[in-house]
Amino acid sequence: MSAHRFPRKLNGDVELDLCFACQGIWFDEYESLRLAPAGVIELFKLIHEHRDDQRLPLASPLRCPRCDERLIHSQDRVKSGLFNYLRCGQHGRFITFAQFMIEKGFVRQLSGAEINELKVRIGVVRCTGCGAAVDIRKESACSHCRAPIAILDPQAVERALAGYHQVALKQAAPPDPALLAETILSSERERSRRQRERGTVLDADIGDLLLDGVSMVWNLVRR
Repeated sequence: MSAHRFPRKLNGDVELDLCFACQGIWFDEYESLRLAPAGVIELFKLIHEHRDDQRLPLASPLRCPRCDERLIHSQDRVKSGLFNYLRCGQHGRFITFAQFMIEKGFVRQLSGAEINELKVRIGVVRCTGCGAAVDIRKESACSHCRAPIAILDPQAVERALAGYHQVALKQAAPPDPALLAETILSSERERSRRQRERGTVLDADIGDLLLDGVSMVWNLVRR
């Protein structure tokens, strides 16, 4: 993991440990609460910048980087739905980028109708909780970590940015599952091409509802 500094509430910075290969964040105790709204946006930008980094599977079990104790799977609920993370009883917690986005309200869970529409176009997606393949034709949640299928929510992004920057942003239309499916397929083809050029292999038939949603919404945010 590498250390990155982000604005802290009131004054100063918060130093967070990030791993772009496993797409995870380590928060020491209370660091998540100390992260300023501007820090959340900076972290969002950083996740977007590293969206094409090669991914590695999470170790099993995961252990606390401070005391080496096995991390405990935990779950909490926010307005946008349930999010999953791993915690140490004494030192902090580990959360994936996708679950952090749910916690901060950028991501919402897909409705049954949206999942059914995506099933027609895409069979398998990456779990936003652990990165495992989820066959959405058969499952509505990950069989490994039970994280529900979720996507980035443009309206939530706009509401957050309006609060952070104190400006009114143009209202975004709800994400179109058909557009999202085409975005995923296009992005996966482009990733496959780059991976072939680098001589590495990527699962070209597995879409990523969160990271491709980040790309789709980021173009909206930059306007």
